[in-house]
Amino acid sequence: MRPVMARRLEGFGTTIFTEMTRLAQEHGAVNLAQGFPDFDGPEFVKEAAVLAIRRGHGQYARMSGIPEVHRALAAKYLRDYGLDYAAETEFTVTSGATEAIFAAIQATCEPGDEVILFEPYYDSYRASVAMAGAVPRFVTLHAPDWRFDADELERAFTAKTRAILVNTPHNPTGRVFSREDLELVARLCRERDVLCITDEVYEHILYEGEHVPMATLPGMRERTITISSFGKTFSLTGWKIGWAAAPAPLTAAVRAAHQFITFATAMPLQHAAAAALSVGPEYYQGLASSYRRKRDYLVEELQRLGFGVQPPAGTYYVCADFRPLGFDDDVAFCRHLIEEVGVAAIPPSAFYENVRHGRSYARFAFCKKEETLREAVRRLGSLFLPKVGAGEARS
Repeated sequence: MRPVMARRLEGFGTTIFTEMTRLAQEHGAVNLAQGFPDFDGPEFVKEAAVLAIRRGHGQYARMSGIPEVHRALAAKYLRDYGLDYAAETEFTVTSGATEAIFAAIQATCEPGDEVILFEPYYDSYRASVAMAGAVPRFVTLHAPDWRFDADELERAFTAKTRAILVNTPHNPTGRVFSREDLELVARLCRERDVLCITDEVYEHILYEGEHVPMATLPGMRERTITISSFGKTFSLTGWKIGWAAAPAPLTAAVRAAHQFITFATAMPLQHAAAAALSVGPEYYQGLASSYRRKRDYLVEELQRLGFGVQPPAGTYYVCADFRPLGFDDDVAFCRHLIEEVGVAAIPPSAFYENVRHGRSYARFAFCKKEETLREAVRRLGSLFLPKVGAGEARS
């Protein structure tokens, strides 16, 4: 019998998020692994979805997204970043940012094209490249500051480079790319005629620095597909409302792929997203302020417990170096946390091609209730108590 799975998907298996959440449920662990809030989103957004259902918005949505979302997105990008996108021709609403990334890569890459990825990377990037038949090239963000080497980045650009994927604020490290970083990427894209696909889903979860959309830099609007989503900003990740913003020719390409992936995204939830996207800066400020308190609490407690931690500049994740605690392997350490301590984290080596770079860190998500974080910290205190089998995870 022929192999069941296509070769391009070999080695991917079940995502690390699914695996760690399953183990957390099995062992009753506090789940700081998967990046979803354990609290609900704003009432006015939920009420808008209920109202849309009651008004009969239950059929297929327009493939590219309903006009109300397009208009809300056009107003948002103009207000927040001075980017003047045409509502009808420069947005595509997708089933989450993950689908937008997949559609963008399928739409623009031929087999054999190269796509530059910064590692650690969100795991769908690598799979999306593989399913397009493209070839990934990796540039490492080096701990503890999570910076890349400019020469390494320049060497990654070749005659075969079709696109570079930039995620800022960055998951899993929490790094916010500086304007200088992005200007270097932009220069290389312009010089080599390369597309830039940006994942900006954490654009409003920012503590230090500024979020600079790549499309705002000189010469980049016409070669950038900007991707973001509703779920992270409005704490409703299960609704899966994302979008791609791009000039009309790139938007046409994204739509050509999107129509054969999901075709359309849930109609009533799009109506609610349109209502949510109309909020002003005060909502975003409150969101960042709330997460800043949680970040500061978790970082301080992890440092007190002996982890090596630098506060993330954005997102709701913190990468903690556990080597001071006597461990040296992230997968073994995270399994020990779940099975013996009762706290789930993500082993970041799953996000690297060069896995050795991620083996000394664990990623904790702090998009949780304050009582959830306090319970996790209480349990983490038991790391210093002798446990049967703990030695299996130590160096």
